[in-house]
Amino acid sequence: MKQRFTAWFPVGLLAILAAVTFWLDREVQPPEAGADPKMRHDPDYVVDNFSATRVGPDGRPQDVLYAHRMSHYPDDDTTHLDLPRLVTFRNNEEAVTVTAKTALLSSNGENAYLNDDVKLVRAAHDNHGVLIMETTYLHVIPETHIAQTDRAVKIFDANMLITAVGLELNSETRILKLLSNVRGRYDKNPTAR
Repeated sequence: MKQRFTAWFPVGLLAILAAVTFWLDREVQPPEAGADPKMRHDPDYVVDNFSATRVGPDGRPQDVLYAHRMSHYPDDDTTHLDLPRLVTFRNNEEAVTVTAKTALLSSNGENAYLNDDVKLVRAAHDNHGVLIMETTYLHVIPETHIAQTDRAVKIFDANMLITAVGLELNSETRILKLLSNVRGRYDKNPTAR
């Protein structure tokens, strides 16, 4: 029996030494990239063909948000939208539709950043025709009713065309500020654009 113990003792000692070496190696290594779920930028949920409606006190829709895909990321609490379309109703009529290729909503919806082919269309009402605004980027702050961009902007309807760089729009006061390089053209008898 003593001979067996003597024969297996070095093997056991090597096994213990190997285990301790493996443990020490794991303890001194930096954490694996992406090992902590909070450090990764992976969605915790994805919704295809998303839509949400906000209703007013009278039960009628005030805003309807559609998106081809909505993805929420828990690491920074952002929501990403593909092909978003927001329709805002005023006085029971479709007033404004905003579309883009992508949008990013910050935590708690405090900011919305619309990117690529951003288009705002105000529906015709009373004696006013359809009004269209196009840009490549729009930052919307819903709580203050402000939409702004520092990029090129094109605003047009059947009779006029305005171009500028930079814009600030207050949807509550309906005041529009064009920030620089403003050019305009008005044609009483419009031709096809």
